[in-house]
Order: sequence, then C-alpha cells, then structure tokens
Amino acid sequence: MSAARRPPRKDLAAMIVPLGRALTAAELPLLREHGLSMWAYSVLLGLDPEPLRSQAALAEAIGADKTRIIDVLTELEARGLITRTPDPSDRRVRLLALTAEGLRVRDAAQGAIQSREARLLARHLPEEQAAALLAALTTLSALPAEALGAP
Repeated sequence: MSAARRPPRKDLAAMIVPLGRALTAAELPLLREHGLSMWAYSVLLGLDPEPLRSQAALAEAIGADKTRIIDVLTELEARGLITRTPDPSDRRVRLLALTAEGLRVRDAAQGAIQSREARLLARHLPEEQAAALLAALTTLSALPAEALGAP
C-alpha cells in the first residue's frame, strides 16, 4: 500500500485564514491608538462622507448582524465620527455618513495599518512579488461570494 500523495501546496483558505488572523491581531494595537475597535474600524471603512448607506445595508456590506453594530454606531455617533439621519423617503430608516472627523480618524488608522503592511511586505517579499500579491488580493476580494464557490 502506497502512502497518499500530498498536494503541492496548502489550500488557499489554509494559508489565508491563519494569515488573516495574525494580521488582524497585529492591527489591534494600531486601532487602539486611534480609539477604535475592529468593528468600529469596519464601520468607518464601509462609509463615505455622503449619507448613502442604511444601517441594514452597512451591516450586510461588512458582514455583521445589524443588531450587533447598533452599539458601535451609537458610540461612533457620540464621538462625532458618523451621523445617522432619517431617510427622507422612509423615516424609519437611518442613513449613515462619515463626519470630517470620522474621515480623519479612518484615514489615519488605515494609513498606520497600511504603513505597517508595507514594511512587512518589504521585509519578506521582493517588490514585484509584493505588487503581484496586492493585485491578486484586490482582484479576489472584489469577487462576489457566489463566484468563489463556482467550479
């Protein structure tokens, strides 16, 4: 009986999930420096200065239960980082938008995270490989979920 042959590489999820967890853990101190939790940062990344997203649409976009982010939204609004205004077409719906301060905090946190990522990539990958990795991840992360499961 011969031993089963192993594939030439690990599955994508087997490589990406542990890497994602490690990168997330490395982001937490940077987010704390900006007074943000991971959920608060996710909310800020999901918003624009124009009030275009409802709470439900935002929750879906960031992969959160809409009831889970209510406390996060309340905190961000109290800090002056977002606004929640009634939708003129449906007063039961609240439209979310970043304030100027919210945009500043989001951009500062994202800048700190991406600077750290750039140092990590520069230490471990040649410039061409780092650029190719970022391009590939950008393409794959933009795919709809149903495309990831397609044969």
